[in-house]
This record gives sequence, structure tokens and C-alpha cells, in this order.
Amino acid sequence: MRDSFNEINITPLTDIFLVLLIIMMVIAPLLDQQGLNLAVPEIVNEEQIVKDSKIMNFSVSQDNKYFFNDTEILASDLEQVVSKNLKDFPDGLLIQVDDNADHGAVVKLMDSARNAGVTSISLTR
Repeated sequence: MRDSFNEINITPLTDIFLVLLIIMMVIAPLLDQQGLNLAVPEIVNEEQIVKDSKIMNFSVSQDNKYFFNDTEILASDLEQVVSKNLKDFPDGLLIQVDDNADHGAVVKLMDSARNAGVTSISLTR
């Protein structure tokens, strides 16, 4: 008569789990590198912004025009204006955006500021 089968061989199952574990360990660090690094915004009173004169104030109007100190700036001159005023305003850039302004116009200003060397950019309405 034939002996009954009493034990389960778990070696193949263990091999599969080890391979999956190794794959996850290799892929996990790669997943952290994607996306944007965003900081959680802080609540700031407008009085604090006005008192702090070390922040460059730009605004984007509803018809996607750029203004710096109430002077209209052409889109092609944004990077030059930001880099020229960066020494006077080392604390960063504040962009006041109209509710009807295009997202692309704001991103263009942010890209110009980053290219000019601005490290801190804030948005407000």
C-alpha cells in the first residue's frame, strides 16, 4: 500500500516570496524620485507680507499680463527682470494671481523665476 502524503513542501513558495521581496526592494527607491517636492503652505497675514520688503511681488492679471511694482512686464522680459531684482529681494517671490488667469501664464512666471535663481516662490489670490 502507498504511504500517505503528510507534509507540504513550502520551498517553491518561499522562493517565490523571496523573489517578490527582492523586486520590491529594487523598485521602491525608484518610486520616490517621481513627482514634485511640495511644501505645505503656511497661513500668512497680508500685513506681514507688506511689512517684509525683501520679497519680490509680481501679479498676473485676468488677461495674463504680468506686473511688477504696478509696471507691466512683457512675457519675454520676465527672466531678465527677476534676475535684475533678485539681489534687492533675496527672500523670494510672491505671485498674486487673478482668479481668471491662465495656469500656463503662472507657470511661465514660476519657470522664469526658477531659471533666474529664485529658490522660494509663493502664490496668493
